[in-house]
Amino acid sequence: MTTLFSKLLTKADIENGLSIPASTLGPLPYQEGQAMNMHVHDGNGHEWIFSCSIKGDESVGRFLSVGWIEFARERNLQVDDNVTILEEVMNNRATGTWIKIEVKRKIRLFGKDIWADVK
Repeated sequence: MTTLFSKLLTKADIENGLSIPASTLGPLPYQEGQAMNMHVHDGNGHEWIFSCSIKGDESVGRFLSVGWIEFARERNLQVDDNVTILEEVMNNRATGTWIKIEVKRKIRLFGKDIWADVK
């Protein structure tokens, strides 16, 4: 599996949609303003369809705006949760790749910080 993107969530990511810098994803096959759907799978094997669009901002450049509000609410995501988007090559099933999403939350256990899966 290859990590495509990882970040600690902000309030804006949770309430308005996840912003992924285009530079982290390589060349995007769409023009600014065009919409597309991103099919992702969570750790439970559930498929989520995130509506995405490419946007531009003078201060940050081009980025992918990901509409994931339903996912964020269902998972009760919080500021500073860590979201990671991964690409997994499909060898045994079909050709191509799966996009997976993982969310982890820092918790304190027996005096130590650990990152636990948010399910």
